[in-house]
Amino acid sequence: MKPAAAASAPQTTQTTQTPPPPVTADTQPGRLPQASVTETSVTPPLQGGATQPQRAANPKGEVRAALLLPLSGPQGAIGQVMFNAAQLALFEIADAKFSLLPLDTKGSAEGAAAATQQALAQGADIILGPVFSFEVKAAAPLARDAAIPMLAFTTDRSAAGAGVYALGFLPGPQVARVLAHAKEQRRTRIGVLARSDDYGRAMAEAAKDSITALGLELVALEYYDPAATDFTTVVKRFSARRPPPGSKTPFDAVLVPDDGTRLRNIASLLTYFLSEGGMEPPKLLGSLLWDDARLITEPALAGGWYPAPPAAGHGEFEQRYAKAFGPVPPRTGGLAGIAYDAAALAAALARNGQGDYASLTLQNPNGFAGVDGIFRLLASGMSERGLTIKEIAPTGAREVAPAPAAFGR
Repeated sequence: MKPAAAASAPQTTQTTQTPPPPVTADTQPGRLPQASVTETSVTPPLQGGATQPQRAANPKGEVRAALLLPLSGPQGAIGQVMFNAAQLALFEIADAKFSLLPLDTKGSAEGAAAATQQALAQGADIILGPVFSFEVKAAAPLARDAAIPMLAFTTDRSAAGAGVYALGFLPGPQVARVLAHAKEQRRTRIGVLARSDDYGRAMAEAAKDSITALGLELVALEYYDPAATDFTTVVKRFSARRPPPGSKTPFDAVLVPDDGTRLRNIASLLTYFLSEGGMEPPKLLGSLLWDDARLITEPALAGGWYPAPPAAGHGEFEQRYAKAFGPVPPRTGGLAGIAYDAAALAAALARNGQGDYASLTLQNPNGFAGVDGIFRLLASGMSERGLTIKEIAPTGAREVAPAPAAFGR
């Protein structure tokens, strides 16, 4: 949903232990101007069969969206950024009959369950959040029992389904996008070096699925301990594969979905061992973790490809956020964008007191246009996103393949 730019900042207070009161577009002082329905860029729902029990339009003429965030505790700063982003969507999109009910999960499973019970008691028509996988798994059964849809901010696919949607940037679509681009560039022999934690294994499983679906070849898969400081042994073993006849490298591309010092060390070691064996280094592929300007200083990563949301829409969102609340803190922009899109979607579908959150509407096959590009919700509870491909260059990342403008059927 792409609303009109903000003209003035809403007045907010820092949330610590006590969740803020319900927020509505017509009661908040200093509110931002509302966008018109056409400016939300929400694609009209298509007709078709539903996969979840249908919910009738709210007869009260009021629509309530509960926003479950860690507004206190160690993750309170993240929760505040996401709350700010959701408020921005409220003031840009919502009409006077839409209310946002912010509830504190305290960053715990118990807190998320309690917040969900409170949301249901307050008549929530839809639940936005919570953030962490363990929170979603505690809250989801309560929402399902009440037949209330949940737009969770998690990337854990195991927490989704049956009316619970994972809005985070999931491993599967990231890997599928970058491997599809590799195939388009005739890079078909793929290696995977992944962390041995939940994130790394999810990325590796997604890679295996995409390699099979795309007709590529998985040459090697190795896991490494993310707590290690020396990756020499595992990278040397990984690099020991011999190239096929007529080739100068065993891999056309190697997926390394990691970041920071680990990524730099592994990329450098991979280049070293292949060069030592008289082979050419492969094209390196990454995940959204690579969307970090600091990586341009690592020579081994030069020319590497990774998926990312379209930059223009997110940049405009961060400018509007900064005007209202100050700059988006580092490493929270992705979560802020997800919170904005969830609140914007809920508000757009609630205009004029309709509150149509049936699965037929939420699972619109055309999807929706958000600040991080197009996205759509699937019957499985997964979310699909339109991602660009960026390439690491000495002057910064540059887009080498655009995001799709629409979803295929």
